[in-house]
Amino acid sequence: MTETVRPTRLSVVIPAFNEQKTLAAVVRKLLKTANPYEIVIVDDGSTDGTATVAKSLAQEHGVVRVITHGKNRGKTQALKSAFQVTRGDIVIVQDADLEYDPAEIKDLLQPIVDGVADVVYGSRFLVRKAARVLYFNHYLANRALTFLSNVLTNVNLSDVETGYKAFRGDVIRNMILTSSGFGFEIEVTAKVTKLGCALYEVPISYYGRTYEQGKKIGWKDAIAAFWYVFRYNCACSLKNSYKPFPELETVCALEVVKV
Repeated sequence: MTETVRPTRLSVVIPAFNEQKTLAAVVRKLLKTANPYEIVIVDDGSTDGTATVAKSLAQEHGVVRVITHGKNRGKTQALKSAFQVTRGDIVIVQDADLEYDPAEIKDLLQPIVDGVADVVYGSRFLVRKAARVLYFNHYLANRALTFLSNVLTNVNLSDVETGYKAFRGDVIRNMILTSSGFGFEIEVTAKVTKLGCALYEVPISYYGRTYEQGKKIGWKDAIAAFWYVFRYNCACSLKNSYKPFPELETVCALEVVKV
C-alpha cells in the first residue's frame, strides 16, 4: 500500500429484493450525504414494486443505474452483477432496508481516502453507537462466525457479518465470487485477507429490522455461512479467488488516478 492512493469516485451498489418501501429513502439519503459518482441498484427478482421504484429513481437521477434479475438469485449474485459494472475508485455496499445509515459512509471511506486501507468494514460492535436491540440468537451466530473466520484468516475483526463494506474498486472488481445467498460476507473476508489487503474497521450505527418488518436472513443462511468459512479459507486458493491479471500479487499497492 502506498500513500499516493487517493480514490475520489464513489460507487454505491444496492442489492434490493422486495424493498419498495425503503429503496427511495435510501437513495435520497445517499444523494444527500455521500456524493456518489454512481449508484447501481440491482432489482433481484422482486415481486413487489421495487423495479418500478428503481426505474423511477434512475429517470430522476442521472447517477442511478438499474440492473434487473428476472428471478431472485440472492444477495451475492446481485452484488456480483453490480460490481462488474462499477467504475468508481471506491465501491461500497449499501443495503436497501435502512438498517445502515448512509450518513456514516464518509467514516468508512476515510481510511481508503487517506491511503492506509484497501478494505473497510463498518462494525456494529467495535464501539457501540445507536443500535437497535433485537435477536440474541443472531448475535450469538455472528460472534461464532466472526471468531471462526478470525481463526482461519488470522485477523481480529469484530463483525464479519456487517452489511457495510467498502473496497478499493480494483480489489472487488477482480474478485471471483462463487457463493450464494448471503455467503458474500464470509467469502469476501476470506479473499481480501488471502490477497493481503489492508483491512480496517470503523464503528457504525445499526437500525435493525424484525422479520415482520422484512428481515430476510434466517437459520439456513447461518448454517451455510459456517460451511463457507471452511470452504473459502481452507479449500480456495488465491489463484481461484481473483481473475488473472498481471498486477494480482501487488494489487494492494496499485495507484488510483485522482480525477
